[in-house]
This record gives sequence, C-alpha cells and structure tokens, in this order.
Amino acid sequence: MENQLELIEAIAPDTMQVVQERYLVLKNIDWMAPVGRRTLALKLGLTERVLRTETDLLKNLGLIDASKSGMTITPKGKSVMLGLESLMGQYSGMKQKERQVADYFDIEKCVIVAGNSDDEDKVLASFGLMVSESLRTILPDKENVIAVMGGTTMAAVAENMTVLDHKLSNNIFVPARGGIGESVGIQANSVSSTMAAKTGGTSRPLYVPERVSKETYQSLLQEPFVQQVLGLIDESTCVIHSIGRALHMAERRGMSEEEFVMLKESGAVGESFGYFFDKEGNVVYKIPRIGLQLDDLEKVPYILAVAGGAKKARAIKAYMKHAPKQTWLITDESAANEILKEETL
Repeated sequence: MENQLELIEAIAPDTMQVVQERYLVLKNIDWMAPVGRRTLALKLGLTERVLRTETDLLKNLGLIDASKSGMTITPKGKSVMLGLESLMGQYSGMKQKERQVADYFDIEKCVIVAGNSDDEDKVLASFGLMVSESLRTILPDKENVIAVMGGTTMAAVAENMTVLDHKLSNNIFVPARGGIGESVGIQANSVSSTMAAKTGGTSRPLYVPERVSKETYQSLLQEPFVQQVLGLIDESTCVIHSIGRALHMAERRGMSEEEFVMLKESGAVGESFGYFFDKEGNVVYKIPRIGLQLDDLEKVPYILAVAGGAKKARAIKAYMKHAPKQTWLITDESAANEILKEETL
C-alpha cells in the first residue's frame, strides 16, 4: 500500500488531495444522512457552490442519492468509502506528520517522501519530483531567479526534476556559491545548469572557487561577470539547498586535519551554506566563501531545503534552528521519524 501511495503521489501529487476531499464528503454524508447541502457545507468548511460540484459528480457516479430529505450514500458509495479507509488513513497520517515537523521547526511547510534516502535511490528521485511540484506551487508568474547549492543530494534532485509550466519557463538558475574544487558533477554550477535544462529555464555560471583569501575575494568582485551573477543571486526569488553531515562535508571538501579535529572537538553535526553547526544549532565554524550567506536567506521569498535519511536527522535539526519561517523542508519518512522520535524522548 505504501508503494502504491508513493507512486500516485509521484505521478500526480494533486490526485490524493482530490481523493481525500471526496472521501470526506462521502464519509460525512454516511455519518449525517440524510443531510442537506448547506449543513454539509458548514461541517466541511466548504462553500455551497464547491460542494454542489462535488456532490453532483458523486451522484453521477452512483455513489450518493439526493432527495427532498437530503443526501444519502448508496451501497456502491459505501463500498468505495470502506475500500478507501486504509489508504486515506495512511495518507492522513503522512499529512499529520508533515504538519508536526513543520510546527516543530516553525517553518511554512514540510513535504515527506516515503522511504529512506540513505539506502533507496528512488527516494532521491522523488525529491526531484517534489522540488519540481513545489516550484509549480510557489513561484509567481514572472521571471524568477533561483539560487542553487551544490552537493550529492542536489545533483540527484536536479537529474530528476521535470519541465515546469510554460508560465514558469523563464526562470534563471544560478549557483548560490562558488564551487570549483569539488567534483564537477556536484558543483553548484553543474547543478544549476542541470536544473535549468530539466525544467526549461536558463542558467548563469559562477566560475570562482568556493574558498578564497580576502585579497583574492576583493579582486574577483571587480570582475564584471562575477558582479552580474552575484547581483542575480542577491535578487533571488527562491533558494534550493541541502543540509549535510558536518564531518562528511569536511572530508568531501578536503578540509585540513586541523579543521577536521576542531569540528570534532566542537561537536559539529551539520553543515549548510558553509556554516557548521553543533546539535544545539550554534555556529562553530564558517568557511569564507563567495556567494549566498546564511543571513541573506531572510530576504528570500521562497526557500526549499532538501535533506533526508535517518543519518541526517541531527544535521537537519541543527540547521533548522536557523531556517527562516518561509522555508519548505522536503525530506523522507526515515528522517522525519527520527526527528519526531528524538523530540518525544
């Protein structure tokens, strides 16, 4: 059942919401029968016009009957309602868990994908689909600048994104930071370019190292093309980023032995935007870098944080203490369970 629900969500994310709404209409008619449209509309919090559309459809499908005394459910409708109970229970449970995580982090929304991205590649593919669907939902109908971080999760997300609606096809994807020095495929430049190609947008590269000296930084800022891309980053409508485990990120970035020891001794558990956090969310180290800074997020209208797997639960919790209210967290069931389990201990 879980795999079936995941497949439905992947191919048509809005379908389950429609099914749930009609299931609730059937269930309330069954409870309240015979019931009039006005009474039912008040109970469900719908307008009579919206409810009329739904009940007319259910009547045409032979799932309900309508008479002067009110609406009743048919035997066929009862059978459909009972058949959906298990699926709706699972769907409602996932939605409740999403609300719990969003409330816990005090952010706008949480989207949970079934599975564990630690050992299931299909979950990473689902992240890409959910990011695409989220962009369709939140982006305004205008030219949007989308700043993108690098990393293995982000590279997997990019590869599995889908074409956006034609109204959103004029998006400009830009790397949120310099990244030359990492493996080419996971650099922010590569990720933003892939996202643009997959969604039908355009991209601008930022060919500068992530870590530079103060002198080199000032010199690079004088380059016209660097200034242009940094200007776009500063105007970002949306930022898409991941969250990493501190020591894993330190190793991947080839940080010095001295830095590695310092991170271990300071209890670093998570990293994002070049900032390393301990389990309380305190910043214990920051990499000097060109590009988006943590403080810049407050002025960005839409933020998608993508991270999953039980192993990343502590890293997610550490970073999310800094996440702006407008953040959407896209994660998996394994990480969500671990986050909520730790909260109840």
